[in-house]
Amino acid sequence: MGLDPFARRCHLAIDIGAGPLTESLATSLGVTAVVHNYSRLAVDCNRHLMDPSAFLEFGDGILVPGNHNLHREEKEQRANALYWPYHKAIDEQVQRLRKRGTPPVFISIHSFTPVLNGESRAWQIGVLWDRDEETKQIFIDGFEAAGYYVGDNEPYSGKAPQDFTIDHHAEEIGLKHVGLEIRQDLVDDDEGVEQISRVMHKIIESLPERLGVKDDRITA
Repeated sequence: MGLDPFARRCHLAIDIGAGPLTESLATSLGVTAVVHNYSRLAVDCNRHLMDPSAFLEFGDGILVPGNHNLHREEKEQRANALYWPYHKAIDEQVQRLRKRGTPPVFISIHSFTPVLNGESRAWQIGVLWDRDEETKQIFIDGFEAAGYYVGDNEPYSGKAPQDFTIDHHAEEIGLKHVGLEIRQDLVDDDEGVEQISRVMHKIIESLPERLGVKDDRITA
C-alpha cells in the first residue's frame, strides 16, 4: 500500500483492538464470530463498494499511495479476494444459526481513534443503531452502569450508509442488531481488552432474557 511502518499500524489501517476483543468474547461466551484478517485499506469491508471510502486514498493527514487512481479491475480483484469472501462467510454463519430455529443477535464490533483530524473525542464507547432501539438501549444501559461515557449513535451513526455490514446482513432480514465502537486507547493492550470484554460479556449474556429469546449459543 506504500505506507510507512507507523501508518500500517494506525487507526486508518486497522480497527485497533477490535479483533482481540471479538475473539475474547467468542471464547468466553461460546458464540460464533467472523473476523477479517486484512487491512481495511486494501478494501473496507464495512462499506458499500461504491462508497469512495471503500478504497481510501487519504484520511486524517495520511496519504494511501496504493489506493491512488485505482482502476476498476484492480478494485474488482481486491473485492473478489477479500471483500466478498468475508461477506459470504458472514452469510453462511447467519444462515447456519437461523436454521437452528432461534434468530441470532448480530453484533458488529469496531474501534475508533481518540483523536481525529486534531479533535479529541470524549466518548469511550459508541452504540450505533438504526432500526433496533431495543438492543441498543440494553448496551447503552450496560455500558453506562459500568461507568463508561457512551455515545448514542456517536462518534458515528448507525443511520449513515457506512455501516454496510449491519445493513446487509441484519437489517435486511430483520435480525436484532447493534454496532459497537470502542475507543482504541481502551483496547490497545491485553489488559484493556480483558476489561472491556468482561463488561461486554455481562451485557451480551443478558440479551436472551431481556429480548425474550432462547439462549441457544452455537460456536463456529
